[in-house]
Amino acid sequence: MKAGTVFKYGDNVDTDVIIPARYLNAPSPAELAKHCMEDIDPAYAGKVKPGDVVVGGWNFGCGSSREHAPMAIQASGASCVIAASFARIFYRNAINIGFPILECPEAAQAIQNGDKVRVDFAAGLITDETTGAVFQATAFPEFIGRIIENGGLLPYLKARQKGKE
Repeated sequence: MKAGTVFKYGDNVDTDVIIPARYLNAPSPAELAKHCMEDIDPAYAGKVKPGDVVVGGWNFGCGSSREHAPMAIQASGASCVIAASFARIFYRNAINIGFPILECPEAAQAIQNGDKVRVDFAAGLITDETTGAVFQATAFPEFIGRIIENGGLLPYLKARQKGKE
């Protein structure tokens, strides 16, 4: 369960505005986080706090296939992204690094910038604490939930290899 303030963006937020290409050689996720959303929201990196939530519209994470995009959002402190839909490569890259994303068109439309939102990942419930509205997100298949719980695909596979998963 995570709760935080919403940073809301529109449709077709592409990987080039999530983390501009000029920063792709950054030496660490923490350095990427300093430039996250810089070209769409220059104030984001200075305002985001651990647990905050990014909300987007349709086709969030479109563009190039860089896994730097979900990594930058995760490293910025955001607990998840809620969107009406995700570009397939962003979706998979987020899962691979253990970063939860929730697809819910109704929540993406209704939740506003600055709202306080609580997310119950296990149940897929999104509660807009500002308005009281509750939304049901599309649930992950069980195996994807386990990948996220383990912190990404590689840690999941290592745990399986050791018989802990």
